[in-house]
Amino acid sequence: MIGLDTNVLVRYVMQDDPKQAEKASRLIESLPPESPGFVPVVALVEWVCVLSCCYDLTREQIAQALEALLRTKEIVLDRAEQVARAGRTFHAGTADFADCLIERTAAAAGCEKTMTFDTGAAKRAGMTLIT
Repeated sequence: MIGLDTNVLVRYVMQDDPKQAEKASRLIESLPPESPGFVPVVALVEWVCVLSCCYDLTREQIAQALEALLRTKEIVLDRAEQVARAGRTFHAGTADFADCLIERTAAAAGCEKTMTFDTGAAKRAGMTLIT
């Protein structure tokens, strides 16, 4: 297994830099399912941020890209179950993906609730506001 950085995923999905996109595609598509590329959760959060902020992709487009990554045999996402659940919450609402993933990861770890000072995360991602 090899790790994949954010920029490799961006080039693979966006195909915006012909030289790098070709290299990223060749790399990822050459990985056998028994030795896939690994995407750390931090790289995934960064990837969603880049797609949203730098490429102006919609929530729908990001959710579709995330679902495609989850289904790609050549790629394993760190904490895939929490990522999938966070992706569904993100797609269905208005919360930031990072907030959705924080809440889902904490819940998977057995936390009763996730405390925050962020009113948006409390309203949209299911966290509990500290008052």
